[in-house]
Amino acid sequence: MKIIVTGSSGLLGRHVASAFVEAGHDVLGIDTVAPGDGGWTHISTDLTDLGTTLQLVRQCDAVVHIAAIPRPVGKAPAEVFKTNVAISYNVVEAAALSGAKRFIYASSFSVLGYPFAETLAAPAYLPIDENHPVGAQDAYGLSKWLGEEIVEAAVRRGAFSAVSLRMPWIQTPEDFFEVVEPRRKLRESARDLWSYLDARDAADAFLKALSWKGEGHLRTFLSAADTYSEEQTETLIANGFPSTPVSSALPGFSAVLDNGHARRTLGFEPRYSWRDYKN
Repeated sequence: MKIIVTGSSGLLGRHVASAFVEAGHDVLGIDTVAPGDGGWTHISTDLTDLGTTLQLVRQCDAVVHIAAIPRPVGKAPAEVFKTNVAISYNVVEAAALSGAKRFIYASSFSVLGYPFAETLAAPAYLPIDENHPVGAQDAYGLSKWLGEEIVEAAVRRGAFSAVSLRMPWIQTPEDFFEVVEPRRKLRESARDLWSYLDARDAADAFLKALSWKGEGHLRTFLSAADTYSEEQTETLIANGFPSTPVSSALPGFSAVLDNGHARRTLGFEPRYSWRDYKN
């Protein structure tokens, strides 16, 4: 298949584009910077321009949209919001006009409000599943939620079928201990829901989203099977969200984002844990 991957030079995008290439697909990567030797055709451009996006996102079977400012830090919130929403609208419109049959959107668990909410709200219940209400507050979380709604609008008019993957913090064995270890020792780690996802598992989920046999717009959470913490999950919840109802047992280091829906719909099963990484 001919697949266009936006944001193909970033941490997640590189793994996703590589996975599609290894699966035998023809990949065009679009990003503002070159990926080095990525193994796919690359074009550097700014997708905030609709005309440019319409020129590039065409003659494809599927569009994978990952490009975004990845967090509301280091940039003005208005810039994060404006850029992410504009790119999502442009890419969705171009994909619809191109005749693509499948659209895959890199959403985020930030649609729940984590971790960047100004006023942190406890989850309605744990573990979090596909029925949990959204609660975005910040510019990034809002942009991801509205990105899903832009996708939904295109699906509603029959443009394509779509999958939105709501992912937590993406990690790799190379960077995990440097990036996560200082964070997980802080009370602020509750803002992450102590959640992460290995980039290789994320890439596998995108492959599975491509082969999804369903119609309409599937929105689903993904997570590693465990938390990133060295404390057991019941202790984390008792300290971080003591009043939150727990609807099913979370023994040991169980993740608080439930993969059940992704398992049933996509056949997704996380394979990698930080506990197997080499420090």
